[in-house]
Amino acid sequence: MTTSLLLRPYEASRDLERCLAIWRSASENAHSFLGLDQIRSDEEIVRERYMPMAEITVAERNGELAGFIAMLGGFIGGLFVSPEHHRHGIGKMLVQDAARRKGELEVEVYQENPRALAFYGSLGFREVGERPLDDMGRPHALVRLKREADKPW
Repeated sequence: MTTSLLLRPYEASRDLERCLAIWRSASENAHSFLGLDQIRSDEEIVRERYMPMAEITVAERNGELAGFIAMLGGFIGGLFVSPEHHRHGIGKMLVQDAARRKGELEVEVYQENPRALAFYGSLGFREVGERPLDDMGRPHALVRLKREADKPW
């Protein structure tokens, strides 16, 4: 079966609820160290503050919303792919598209998420710093990664 992947700009009225569902399932999968209650309480902030302030590109796989990347300038505020669509190259395509549009990219990843650290490392990101607390002030260290604009894929 041929897989069709389309990257397109986010449309809040059409995509918000599905993007939040992807964020929730991907967060529960990758950020289990936060706990379900904390992830659920973060959803309102994601909905009300983070989604509206970001430039979002969504990925549709065979007509189904499969993931999205939320950009704040050259900073990846969030990259989430629905767990059932992992390992199909969707995250990589979203990052490559962002790099084509923005050039140099930066991202922060939970230190407790080794899969994300490995993913970004495989795309040429390198560690440039870290901080001990996340955006909510919780004691979960974040690693800052950077990918130079001219780095080959």
